[in-house]
Amino acid sequence: MSSPDPQVRAARNHSTPSTRGPVVAVTGAGSGVGARLIERLAASDEIKEVVAIDERRGDCADVQWHILDVRDPAIAAKLRGVDVVVHLALDLDLESEPTARTAFNVRGTQTVLTAAAAAGVRRVVLCTSAMVYGALPDNELPLSEDAELKATAEATGVGDLLEIERLARRAPRAHPGLNVTVVRPTVLVGGIDTALTRYFESPRLLVVAGSRPVWQFCHVDDLCTALEYAALEKVEGELAVGCDGWLEQEEIEELSGIRRMELPSTVALGAAARLHRIGLTPSPAGDLAYTMHPWVVSVSRLHDAGWRPQWTNEEVLAELLDEVEGRHTVAGRRLGRKDATVAGAAGAAGATVALLGAAAVVRRARRRRGI
Repeated sequence: MSSPDPQVRAARNHSTPSTRGPVVAVTGAGSGVGARLIERLAASDEIKEVVAIDERRGDCADVQWHILDVRDPAIAAKLRGVDVVVHLALDLDLESEPTARTAFNVRGTQTVLTAAAAAGVRRVVLCTSAMVYGALPDNELPLSEDAELKATAEATGVGDLLEIERLARRAPRAHPGLNVTVVRPTVLVGGIDTALTRYFESPRLLVVAGSRPVWQFCHVDDLCTALEYAALEKVEGELAVGCDGWLEQEEIEELSGIRRMELPSTVALGAAARLHRIGLTPSPAGDLAYTMHPWVVSVSRLHDAGWRPQWTNEEVLAELLDEVEGRHTVAGRRLGRKDATVAGAAGAAGATVALLGAAAVVRRARRRRGI
């Protein structure tokens, strides 16, 4: 669905403001999912006003901007008169320094929850990930949204997300009257760079022997409509968002045309741990679990509220493959042209692709370091 012309939308917002609907503030509004969401909310007749908060101004002109760090207690003053806050200011960049990333994510969420309560905001919407359920061999297909959160902190950013989940559950007790809704997308696609999207940049799809990978995707457009539902208070609680159903690994390989590289778990996990330990790959070994075991989740709460995904798993996979075309990744690390040539030259050699590619990375890094 196309958005109204910006000039028409601006005229509507400034000359005939809506007297109904909530005032919604979005943190992390300058880029990524936040930037897409504020464009959508600004075009909605159900939203009275949109307040955008980030450390830098984004491109959307039809919202009220506040430029500040979400960890700054001064954010409370910016939330006066706001009904709902959608908190999207999270750093889940693979290349971020872990300690700094955690400090930003956890402290930022704490500050936003406290500031929202102080400002009289009635609802905060947090966005984590379905990864918090954990990827385990005995997971049901699909998991209930009420399933226990069994993830550990071993995968990129998951420890931060688990702490945010704990903050979400404590907030209503610490701040009576504050409603907290948590949205958990599955494998997010659409201008997103994660260990899971980089999986599809490899010359072969790594499959750990004896595992059963299944895939459930979520397009950022569907995430934005789900966040809009939460902002409009059409749904609440803890809810997952993603495409209906899932794809088995064999379907992924058939649709993508990328063949598998099957390795014993000791080899795959051991190599991933060693490469990450010496700083040659951004992905810890824990990321592999999400490509080994199921973590498909029901999206029944959104369905019950009338929401439906506009994208299928097959369509999202096709978009992902278009996005990653021309990129080359081995063991979670993006390769330069020379390294990619080494990996590509191994062609059908299966496991040799990863081993040669990783070996090339190690050799080049060691030469640079003088080891």
